[in-house]
Amino acid sequence: MWTRLPFRLRGYLITMAGVLFLSPDALLVKATTVDVATFMFWRGLLLGIVLLGIAWLRYGRSLPAAVKACGPAAWWCPLAFAGSAWAFVIGNRLTTAGNVLVMMNLAPLIAALIGWWLFGERLRRQTWVVIAVSVAGACLMASGELGSGNPLGLVVALGVPLCIAINTTVAGAQKSQSRRGVDTTVILPLGCLAMLLPAALLGGIQLPSAADMQYLLAMGGLLAAAYFGIQTGPRYLPGAEVSLVMLLETLVGTLLVWAWVGEMPTQAAFIGGGMIVAAMLVSTLRDLRRQRNKAAAGAPDRREMVEARVEQGAEAEREGSAGPR
Repeated sequence: MWTRLPFRLRGYLITMAGVLFLSPDALLVKATTVDVATFMFWRGLLLGIVLLGIAWLRYGRSLPAAVKACGPAAWWCPLAFAGSAWAFVIGNRLTTAGNVLVMMNLAPLIAALIGWWLFGERLRRQTWVVIAVSVAGACLMASGELGSGNPLGLVVALGVPLCIAINTTVAGAQKSQSRRGVDTTVILPLGCLAMLLPAALLGGIQLPSAADMQYLLAMGGLLAAAYFGIQTGPRYLPGAEVSLVMLLETLVGTLLVWAWVGEMPTQAAFIGGGMIVAAMLVSTLRDLRRQRNKAAAGAPDRREMVEARVEQGAEAEREGSAGPR
């Protein structure tokens, strides 16, 4: 069933699942009472243990080779991953969650610019239109939050979309013989290490209260599933489109606040959320129709072509190794 789904649709589903697990993050950050250094130490430690366990179960003794296969992403993605976490937590402590979510909405634009400037990625006009509509919708949702927080929090929050864009774009740009690209989920534990080391140096090695530890444990499990899905997204989609799917966190996060805190979303929030969902739904349906039309017209499957070239290369290597001695 899963293998029959279009390649791009699989990417959207995986990334959306990750975003759904990520959505309670802002609420958990607000709910804890520990200082930022302690919060980041336990966030990095718990999340790192779970992600390292997942990577080891998948690769075993081949894990170092899988990390090495990530190339430059093994350096840039962990640093960007840790940077986005620090900026997100500090931003949420200094200003409202809505302000941080507004800043995160810039990630698709930054990712598109990074991909175009550094890697020569060409984005379709449809993607640019969806980015514009989604950013406008998300900003409309959180428009009531602007101006209510610490201006320094807004400046710090700008680091979130920048780091997200760097992470998704660099991860998606790594080349591999596999049709799904390089698996950069294996380097997420390194990002957790880069997250907790500064926290430890800042005195974050402290035991939280029982209530805070419950929140931290819940966050460790949710974020492991979230980041695994989001980091897998670039194997199926360009970095800008992964960042685009992450805009759904604004919509889901607002609904969670409504359900748990009792804050009724404004009319602008409903309109903005509808714009995001409608834009992504229309874009996905257009992609599906385009793929079906190409298949009906007899267009070759690009994934099958990649697999054929890989198989031809492997066959050539086998013939070369079996040649005359």
